[in-house]
Amino acid sequence: MYIETEKTSNNWKQYTLSNDSGMQVSVLDYGGIITKVIVPNKHGEMENVVLGYKNIQDYENDPNFFGAIIGRVAGRIQSSSFQLDQQTFNVDRNEGKNHLHGGMKGFHQVIWNVEPFQAADMVGLKLHHVSPNGEGGYPGELHVNVTYKLTNQNQFIIEYDAISDKKTALALTNHSYFNLTGNLKDTIHHHTVTIDSDQFIELNEELMPTGKKIDVADTPFEFQNGRMLKDGLNEEFAHNQIVGGGYDHYFIFNQRNKEAVRVQEEMSGRTMHISTNQPGMVMYTSNALEKGLKLIEGESRRYLGVCFETQGSPASLHHDGFPSIVLQANQVYKKQTIFTFDID
Repeated sequence: MYIETEKTSNNWKQYTLSNDSGMQVSVLDYGGIITKVIVPNKHGEMENVVLGYKNIQDYENDPNFFGAIIGRVAGRIQSSSFQLDQQTFNVDRNEGKNHLHGGMKGFHQVIWNVEPFQAADMVGLKLHHVSPNGEGGYPGELHVNVTYKLTNQNQFIIEYDAISDKKTALALTNHSYFNLTGNLKDTIHHHTVTIDSDQFIELNEELMPTGKKIDVADTPFEFQNGRMLKDGLNEEFAHNQIVGGGYDHYFIFNQRNKEAVRVQEEMSGRTMHISTNQPGMVMYTSNALEKGLKLIEGESRRYLGVCFETQGSPASLHHDGFPSIVLQANQVYKKQTIFTFDID
């Protein structure tokens, strides 16, 4: 196991974690962005299974948030405001009248302090950032650590630790787009996904949660027993239509199974297992990904990747009964998501 470090053409640093099986994960200090995840297919061929730009500079102004750490709050905050203890906080408006993925100075756009480390059974990176009180409109000076770990069992682990000196809102996630075909051979239509969830959150025309939970039964959102993503990558069902013919919805985990999500791709034989202590996730199927962006293995197009954004729900700031993202002053925020790669 080893770690390589290189300077990019624009003076960022890129770190590559490698395990004894040849799996590799490459990460930028800018945005904590995961640029590559190299894993074997059933023939032993090592290929990239995440979307990344061919030109590193393209990450600087990236409306797709490829591979980035998202914060302070991942997802959309309705009308760019929320209340804590009867006090209103106004955060950046960066998607119409709403707030998206941390606003104008989100965590995807900062240079993180990175400390590589190595242990007997893993290699990793500890990323640290301090967000000052009032940044983007959020209360509290927030100290954040995000730790990336790669094990010899082909597990990629993301750990989030944070603490604020004031009560605040916090929902961290990673925004990697996965495509298990390898090197973008095909779209995600034939990825079979299993999700431990009975309910998803309804969205309105602005993609804001309405406050209503929808039962997944007998809909294209029923993933408990596994289904191909192609079933919902169209506009035949109203809830798929509203997000542009696909998925961009929050699934509430049942938390009955240790494994929250399983993804399988038959041609490559790859599987990805996701376990987490997060209460749910947004699954986004790149419905709005524009054509023609220069990626490492070719050009972008719709449905080329799928995000599994494990997190709390910003809907909880305006609606009761949703997984909360309120962090008390001096309370430790501690979350973990594990991606395990295997061959079927």
